[in-house]
Amino acid sequence: MDEASFLASYNPRDYPSAAVTVDVVALTIREGTLCVLLVERGQAPHLGQNALPGGFVRDETLDEAALRELAEETGLTPGAEQDETLGRVHLEQLRTYGNPDRDPRMRIVSVAYLAFAPHLPEPVAGTDAARAFWVPVDEAKDLAFDHDQILADALERARDKLEYTPLATAFVATAFTIGELRQVYAAVWGEELHAGNFHRKVLSVPGFVESTGETAARGGERGGPKARLYRAGDARLLHPALLRPTREDRIR
Repeated sequence: MDEASFLASYNPRDYPSAAVTVDVVALTIREGTLCVLLVERGQAPHLGQNALPGGFVRDETLDEAALRELAEETGLTPGAEQDETLGRVHLEQLRTYGNPDRDPRMRIVSVAYLAFAPHLPEPVAGTDAARAFWVPVDEAKDLAFDHDQILADALERARDKLEYTPLATAFVATAFTIGELRQVYAAVWGEELHAGNFHRKVLSVPGFVESTGETAARGGERGGPKARLYRAGDARLLHPALLRPTREDRIR
């Protein structure tokens, strides 16, 4: 049988039906605290329960679906300013979740995404949510479906990636101080970091950051001289890696 004949006789109803969704773990730092974007479900199943933003994939790629869901829940609309904000978002696939009983409606496979941004607008609930809001990651519990597991996996991915990639620069403005970068690591890792040691480590990693030749508008953290401004360098991997303090202790 040639391909055309095969496709003409092919009946997808001969196989179990399934649907594909995307779920987005959007992380940002608000007032020094790592926060995740949640929605309150406005319809069954899990009506009224908090969940990660997400939805069914339409006639689009998976990446497009994830960006659409993120844009809907953050209230971003087409336009130069909003496009620039979305352009600063770091978006990557986390993993796929497909346990048969993860959704009571039918067999639904979800492709989870991890998103980072230095700042995002106050959220606006999308089409299937009663409301949307930022919440500290430590307070995001008892989520709908398997979203507790998805969030836990996303946090571990983020914490790991800060060790060996320059991902932390996705949480800050285009020009930043080393102190602001340290605050990102402290918020994501949940660890207080020694300012001097961190400064020395960052500048010892080739290509991690590069100086802009300018200084911050205000003085340093303790009211001292104005801090130097840096921008992301061209490194894709950090060598040597910046290990979490707890991991350094285990290695020793």
